[in-house]
Amino acid sequence: MNIDLIRADGRRWDQARSVRITPGCQPFAEGSAMIEMGNTTVLCAASVEEQVPRWMQGRGSGWVTAEYDMLPRATSSRRSRDRDSGRTASRSQEIQRLIGRSLRAATDLKALGERAVYLDCDVLQADGGTRTAAITGAFVALQLALESLVSAQKLDSIPLVCSIAAISVGLSNDNLLLDLDYSEDSTADADFNIVMTDAGSVVEFQGTAEGNPFPRQRVGEVLSLAARGLEPLFAAQRAALG
Repeated sequence: MNIDLIRADGRRWDQARSVRITPGCQPFAEGSAMIEMGNTTVLCAASVEEQVPRWMQGRGSGWVTAEYDMLPRATSSRRSRDRDSGRTASRSQEIQRLIGRSLRAATDLKALGERAVYLDCDVLQADGGTRTAAITGAFVALQLALESLVSAQKLDSIPLVCSIAAISVGLSNDNLLLDLDYSEDSTADADFNIVMTDAGSVVEFQGTAEGNPFPRQRVGEVLSLAARGLEPLFAAQRAALG
């Protein structure tokens, strides 16, 4: 690993992009947050419904789920909306399932009661790491929505068991890189998306070799780097939540 490596945007190999989380940016939503990670911007809105999907009714448990989409000009060329094809794109489905699983891992669904929270994550600008930014921002929107239920005396306490955030790590020319932008992600030899709790437990670990397989000992290095890189994201979440 080249510890002296300086990337195209001037960051060190182990340095995440700047992050800013703006809470309450959609006043009609029970909870909302806009997250900016470098040149990636994702708008996250949490909506509460006082019922769960039909298949969950009568279980005495709540539900947290997500939808993910990208605006047509979030990237350098226009992409069609999912609705134009009549179905949700497979990439969007995979990402929104990841977001939903991650947020449910942070939530005490029994304590939530038979109500559902829907997280809409819309990418306004994409420069890599949209799914990890969506998870990090959606957690803030989720907590704000749950706080609104407490304020309305519908819940006695906020039914969260931990904070969660996510970040990417790449392997390029045998160098690990934290928090990939698009140019790095598109040329990496392997890329990883890591979701963790604020206590350091792993919620989800996605890793793919784009070409040659990578040594398994690198997985431990990836997790250690991700854990360090998540610290400023948890700090940004705490600051946004006051």
